Amino acid sequence: MGIWQNDVIAVDITNASALNFSKNLQRWFSEFRIQTRLLAAAALIISLVLASFTFWALNYIQEDARRSDQRFGEAVGNLLAATAAPLIALDQYPQLGEFTEEFLASNADNILYVLYADSKGDILYGSPFNTNDTRANAPVPALIRHIELPPVLPAKRQHRTPRGLVTDIFVPIEYGERQLGVVLVGINPEANLVSRSDLTRDVTVAVFVLVWIIAILGSVFNALTITQPLKELVQGVQRIAQGNFKQRVTLAYPGEIGELITSFNLMAQRLQSYEEQNIEEITAEKAKLETFIATIADGGILLDSSLRILLVNPAMLRIFGWGPRVVGKNILDLLPVGMRAEVEEPLDSVSRNILEQAECRVVLDKRTLRVLISPVLAPRGDNLLKGVVLTVQDLSKEAELNQAKSQFISNVSHELRTPLSSIKSYIETVYEFGDSLDDSTKNEFLKTANQETDRLTRLVNDVLDLSRLESGREYHFEPVDLVQPIEQTLRTHRLTARDREIELASDIATDLPLVLGNYDLLQQVFSNLVGNALKFTEPGGRVTLSARRTDDPARVRVAVTDTGIGISEEDQRRIFERFFRVENRVHTLEGTGLGLSIVDNIVKKHNAQVHIESKVGQGSTFWFDVEAYRETCEWPRREQKEAI
Repeated sequence: MGIWQNDVIAVDITNASALNFSKNLQRWFSEFRIQTRLLAAAALIISLVLASFTFWALNYIQEDARRSDQRFGEAVGNLLAATAAPLIALDQYPQLGEFTEEFLASNADNILYVLYADSKGDILYGSPFNTNDTRANAPVPALIRHIELPPVLPAKRQHRTPRGLVTDIFVPIEYGERQLGVVLVGINPEANLVSRSDLTRDVTVAVFVLVWIIAILGSVFNALTITQPLKELVQGVQRIAQGNFKQRVTLAYPGEIGELITSFNLMAQRLQSYEEQNIEEITAEKAKLETFIATIADGGILLDSSLRILLVNPAMLRIFGWGPRVVGKNILDLLPVGMRAEVEEPLDSVSRNILEQAECRVVLDKRTLRVLISPVLAPRGDNLLKGVVLTVQDLSKEAELNQAKSQFISNVSHELRTPLSSIKSYIETVYEFGDSLDDSTKNEFLKTANQETDRLTRLVNDVLDLSRLESGREYHFEPVDLVQPIEQTLRTHRLTARDREIELASDIATDLPLVLGNYDLLQQVFSNLVGNALKFTEPGGRVTLSARRTDDPARVRVAVTDTGIGISEEDQRRIFERFFRVENRVHTLEGTGLGLSIVDNIVKKHNAQVHIESKVGQGSTFWFDVEAYRETCEWPRREQKEAI
């Protein structure tokens, strides 16, 4: 049982080895190119044809040699039999030996030996064998004394000897009507036939070897002249297909292959040029797109079909307070809980190509956000979803502006309605009851209507001024000597200050440089600030308009200081809002509530900011720093004016 198992294992190992050898041979042969395979097949076919032809030629030559041997042997045998018959009949063996030796000497190339035997096969004489017979003068072969005679004569028989294949020709020896015996002639193949056979074999072998030498040389020549450049071209095409347009073939060949190499290098050069140009254009377009996306105020996110973030702009990071490392994360994992509940369903519908577009509004931390969801489809128009774009707009400022606009319209309507109502009431009263009213009452009604008309005019002018300032209109800025608008402002309010028994003064530095600004706008700022200060300062108080250098030589500080009622901290936070009036708190009716809003807008156009310092009951100071004009000019020194 163990021996049988060992035999089975040995057979399996043998089969496995044969299978591996076959696979290795197939793999080795598969590595050859088609040209090499065809060349090897052609060489093998030619070799087989030549081998077959050589085999046929040799067989034909040998067969022809055998036929020639037979004819030659029969002729020689008949000749020897005719000559030897009377000598044997008379027992003249010496004469038979001399004749035979002479005959063999003259035909040594073709006849190997001659034997004479009687009718029983016993040797009578043989040459070139030695003899040792007891009979006198009867030579007999020393080694061969008897031969087997064929049943039918004449006959032939072949056997091999150290000298090769030998043909034995048996011819009967007849003397009269009596058969004396047999002559045996050993024939060697004819020398010229053998030489021709050897020549044919040698030529065939030489041609066979030459064919394989030519095949090998042809393979080498093919590899050097055709296969090698074609291999280089194939490798070059493969590298170009992989995007390496710098590939070049440096082999120098004439003819069509050289033209093919030149055309390939020209193609690679053009592809490289096109690639560099395309890369440059794509890079420029990418930079433009990234710059555009980074600078837009709306938040933008590009998602893949799995809702993972591919691209996000800075505005979106600011809106949600995200860090920079959000790319690759799922958008639903990053959105706030309240917003996720609103966005998840439409986002899922768009990502599954159920909706073409979706929009929703979300209120998040007192902010109103508008979310637009759009699909990104393949450019071929086959509705293949490639991703989703999420655009988030912060509408908080828009909502505030709309609210402010509504408040502004409401305030303007209210402010216009109040003086118009007063004017209408007083005029109707005078119109209807004019005859029954005394002159003092009429004058009082008309005076009130005139005051309300002035108030209405101031309101309209302030609204128009504020509208012009907020419309984005460009103003011309030039070097301005602050002394002039300050003095003009003081002259304008001098009578009002005197009527209210308020001291109006100025404090202007003598080394004050020119400032860069708009004369009319600066005068309006000074006029509004001084007017407000006079309005809220009690008789006997003081209002001062000052202008001095700051610690920064490129800035000049302008301030309006009063000793009035002051402004509380709560009111200071809203003092520059439109239609906000402190006088509402002190039950006065003067003013439109737009003066400080106009001041704030004008100062901002001069790249400055209005500041306030105030304490209730101690007075207020409004000040701002305006930019000095850079090109210094020589101006005469001015005397400081303390009061007007």
